[in-house]
Amino acid sequence: MIWNFQITFLNIMKNIMIKILKKCLIITCLSIFLFGCSPTDSQQVQNSVPTPISTSANQNQVDANSPPEDSIVNANKVVALTSLSADIIYRLAPDKLVAIPGSRLLRQDKRFQDLPKVSEGRTPPNLEKIVALKPDLVIGANGFHDRTLNKLKELGIATQITEIDSWESLIATTKLLAKSIEANPDSLLKKYDTFLDNIPTSETRALVLVSNQPVLSPNKDSWTGDLLSKLKIKNITEKIQGKSANRGYITLSEEKILQENPEAILVVDPANRGVLKEFQSKSFWKELEATKNEKVYSFDYYGLVNPGSIDKIEETCKRIKDIFG
Repeated sequence: MIWNFQITFLNIMKNIMIKILKKCLIITCLSIFLFGCSPTDSQQVQNSVPTPISTSANQNQVDANSPPEDSIVNANKVVALTSLSADIIYRLAPDKLVAIPGSRLLRQDKRFQDLPKVSEGRTPPNLEKIVALKPDLVIGANGFHDRTLNKLKELGIATQITEIDSWESLIATTKLLAKSIEANPDSLLKKYDTFLDNIPTSETRALVLVSNQPVLSPNKDSWTGDLLSKLKIKNITEKIQGKSANRGYITLSEEKILQENPEAILVVDPANRGVLKEFQSKSFWKELEATKNEKVYSFDYYGLVNPGSIDKIEETCKRIKDIFG
């Protein structure tokens, strides 16, 4: 009888240990997934819209108009981890760009077809590839490439972190990158000025929806909001502050949208993923003035939420001016 009790006790303990080990394995796997698969490219596209991006031209939070001198290097071989920094470097000094990220914008651009890609999709940049290129400078995005850039700094490779959430930060970043490769940015800065030429005067109250899950709209503290301000668009969420985890964007309810009742709506629908159709399927949508007057417009993510490239910024500015002109 004692023997049977001991066997039963051992079996119970065995089952308990197996359950504990299973739970530990599940927790470990989840930890690897959550922390090992974190986004590493500022151009990623999720089901609705990627996390919007924001501001600064170097590793420290500084005045965007006067980057510190110690952030400047005389680089001849540059690896860019974002599509915008790759575009800026190529336009300033094409022979100094030696590698790019695997962005859909760059894949569609013939200028970059022969350059090696050091990242793809959501996978982290390939350190071995980057190091093998022996770059003088690697440029990444704040919040997306921090881990990669820190490892490269440990290896003695110069890095710069960029973050764009305003027109001023775009100008400051362009100046910083130009100084880093000893190039003259004047022609590119003059090109930016043309994007803000001939801005029409509009009294139309507009709402921009950059995501549907959750419903997000930009205030003035974002690239989207600042761009709308530069183009003199009456963004109805410009001065609203919210509790969204994405700085510069607020969460809206259907009731709030109905209450604001915008006269025009710009919906960010990256790669035509059906975001606009999902909004159109909601009962409140047909009650809006913008819907009744057929003033709902679909926009790409690049240009309006993430600057993406110089061409995308120009294209977005032109389309907004055409809509509100």
